Amino acid sequence: MSQDKSQHDGAETVDLSNLPPDPSRRLWVTTACAAGGIAGVATAVPFVGSFAPSEKARAAGAPVEVDVSSIKPGEMRTVEWRGKPVWILHRTEQQVEELKNNDSQLADPNSERPGFTPPYAQNEYRSRKPELFVAVGICTHLGCSPTPELAAEPGPGLPADWEGGFFCPCHGSTFDLAGRVYKNKPAPDNLEVPPYQFSADGSSVIIGVDDDNKA
Repeated sequence: MSQDKSQHDGAETVDLSNLPPDPSRRLWVTTACAAGGIAGVATAVPFVGSFAPSEKARAAGAPVEVDVSSIKPGEMRTVEWRGKPVWILHRTEQQVEELKNNDSQLADPNSERPGFTPPYAQNEYRSRKPELFVAVGICTHLGCSPTPELAAEPGPGLPADWEGGFFCPCHGSTFDLAGRVYKNKPAPDNLEVPPYQFSADGSSVIIGVDDDNKA
């Protein structure tokens, strides 16, 4: 395992009418498009300058340890794991507080659809710690990479009351700051939360391992 190098940059039921068909039918599509999605996010939020482990180790899916102690509130870091961009967003207190305001507009606010959210992230923050959000930066529609639109302000393709989140420029899907997809969008599911855990002192996130995925 090795360190990365940094850069800056509920309700009880789910409205099934807003949920897509079985995601397994789209898995091959997402997989096939993942490489393109990575290229897209590299434009929006550049990857870190250098990565470890080695190319060979990464190809084998080695865990990636990320020092999160230097990520300031409001900042996001992107690292690579198993050939995918993984975002680590340090949400501000206000951003965390406002997440609950989005529930009525979301397709799956409680992340009940299987396959995209591990049990420890099935909460309103979709994370182990409220302030630190970890997600795979690939849209669950056709594998494009959404653009971080973290500021609470309107912009091209965004609603006037935009509260910050992620916007997929390919087909217009929008996600809140917990990676939850809004209703009536092409993306059928919330952004994937990868397996991860914190180091003993809490200063690092280790992506690729958790209780069910050992290094």
